[in-house]
Amino acid sequence: MRTIGVAIAIPEPWASQLQDYRTSLGDATATMIPTHITLVPPTEIHDDLLPDVESHLESAAARVAPFSVHLRGTGTFRPVSPVVFVAVVQGISGCEQLANAVRQGPLDQKLTFPYHPHVTIAHDLPDASLDKAFGELADFECEWSVEEFHLYVHDDTDGWRPTREFALRAALTG
Repeated sequence: MRTIGVAIAIPEPWASQLQDYRTSLGDATATMIPTHITLVPPTEIHDDLLPDVESHLESAAARVAPFSVHLRGTGTFRPVSPVVFVAVVQGISGCEQLANAVRQGPLDQKLTFPYHPHVTIAHDLPDASLDKAFGELADFECEWSVEEFHLYVHDDTDGWRPTREFALRAALTG
C-alpha cells in the first residue's frame, strides 16, 4: 500500500513564499507538504494499482483544458476545521472540473466535505496563529495559468513528493 494525492502545484515564487510563511507559523508539517490546490485528498492504494491510476490521470488530463487561477485574500474553515487558506477567486470552475475528472475510476471516492479549492497556509495550530495567518496574508495575491497537475506519493521521511506530471491537453473552446 502507498498513500497518494493529486494536486495543482503552486508555481514559484509563490510556492516558496507560502510554504516559508506556513513554516514561520510553527507548522511542523509545512516542509513536508509542497504548496498546492488539492484535487484528490490523501488516498491509500495498492502498489499494483499505480499503473491504472496513472493511466486514468492521463485520460483525465486529456479532457481538461488549461485554465487561469487567481489567488487573493484569506478564508477559513473554522469552526468546522482549524484551517486558514488563501482563497481561489478565479479558476474555481476549472479546479472543480479537473477534480471531478480525476476523482473517477480508480480514484472514485466520497469526500468528507464538499470540494472547495484553496491553498492551506495554516492547519491545526493555536487560534492565535490561525488569526495571525488570516490577517497577515489578507492582501496576498497571485495569478498563473494551470497547464498541468501532479501525482504525489507520501513518504514517511520526505513527506509529499511529486512523482509524475500530467499536462492538460483539451482544446480551449469559446
